[in-house]
Amino acid sequence: MNLLSNLISGLAIGSVYAVIALGYTMVYGISKMLNFAHGDVIMVGAYISFCATVYWNMPAWAGILVSMAFCTVLGIIIEGLAYKPLRGTGSLSVLITAIGVSYFLQNAALLIFGSAPKMFTSVFKGEAFELLNHQLVITRETVFTFSICIVIMLLMWFFTQKTKIGKAMRAVSEDNNAARLMGIDVNRTISLTFAIGSMLAAVAGVLLCSNYPVLMPTTGSMPGIRAFTAAVFGGIGSIPGAMVGGILLGIIEIFARAYISSELSDAIVFAVLIIVLLVKPTGLLGKKISEKV
Repeated sequence: MNLLSNLISGLAIGSVYAVIALGYTMVYGISKMLNFAHGDVIMVGAYISFCATVYWNMPAWAGILVSMAFCTVLGIIIEGLAYKPLRGTGSLSVLITAIGVSYFLQNAALLIFGSAPKMFTSVFKGEAFELLNHQLVITRETVFTFSICIVIMLLMWFFTQKTKIGKAMRAVSEDNNAARLMGIDVNRTISLTFAIGSMLAAVAGVLLCSNYPVLMPTTGSMPGIRAFTAAVFGGIGSIPGAMVGGILLGIIEIFARAYISSELSDAIVFAVLIIVLLVKPTGLLGKKISEKV
């Protein structure tokens, strides 16, 4: 029974990682930029939802919508001010800028909300589900988190594969110069990608704090790093890969804590990542792309 309980817990936290990893993988897949400030956008989304429900007396669903709208605008602003001027420059410049944006968001949250942790009230109300003669308890947070993850992945796959804007994104991902010659607005497409990624970060922030209700300015840092690991694990740039990588990473983390050592769980997760990349450098579902030189 403990095995099944740990598996369900791994699915819950892995689903959160998967939603965060979707944001990473979309931005990297389209713009070839690693937005390491993504984890802090998660924190901002959680704080906005917290303020909407606690201070502004909004219902939970309205708080989520406000958070998504705020983070969408925030993603567009970050891309326009911090990343757009660096387009075409070296990856080191983008990396340093991303770290700077991350520190800015953390310290802004620290000044506005303070360093004291706040207790986030779960947006999923109701009693837990009891199965197998009450021996197995599944919280509503777990059920909704996993379900939302599946729905988001399916929507993102449909959006990128079947819609005109999604096809434009894939064209920019393949070759932005060729896409520009075909009449695609590359700048607008990349900005839209950042907006979608930041919107997903807001959802991930609410899901994360619904499962782990302590909210602080550093809330998104470690989950963001783990989700980036999940994106690489599954194959960065692949939407199904982000989901598979996130869920597998969550299961590995929970099982490592339960059966090996809670102190070594992070080391075990990264060790598994290293082994996977040694065997398959593109990740589990990533595709090897040949470039002409």
